[in-house]
Amino acid sequence: MSNKIQHFDGPTFEADVLQAAEPVVVDFYADWCHPCHMMGPVIEQLAGEFAGKVKIGKLDVDANEDIAIRYGVMGIPTLGLFSGGKMVDRLVGFPGSAAPIRAWVEKHANAVPVKS
Repeated sequence: MSNKIQHFDGPTFEADVLQAAEPVVVDFYADWCHPCHMMGPVIEQLAGEFAGKVKIGKLDVDANEDIAIRYGVMGIPTLGLFSGGKMVDRLVGFPGSAAPIRAWVEKHANAVPVKS
């Protein structure tokens, strides 16, 4: 499932996230962040479930500090949901399991997970 995860960065952020036709969930993370590591497998799982409906990827805040600042990311992990070129919602912190994140994505992206 990890092949569904995209890695966003400065040069491609506008095209990959802001100009995307589908909603995009960006996982703002850092390699040194323990809760970010706990979020990783959940994000990979959800990327597979929502494939074709919602684009899900990661953005390293240490390598892309300007983007994190632009969107007011003050704590990590933070999930940002982008639609129509704007961040329309965020979820800060790791909620402990996939269920709250899945519900958040479904609520804000009006998407139904693709069943495998």
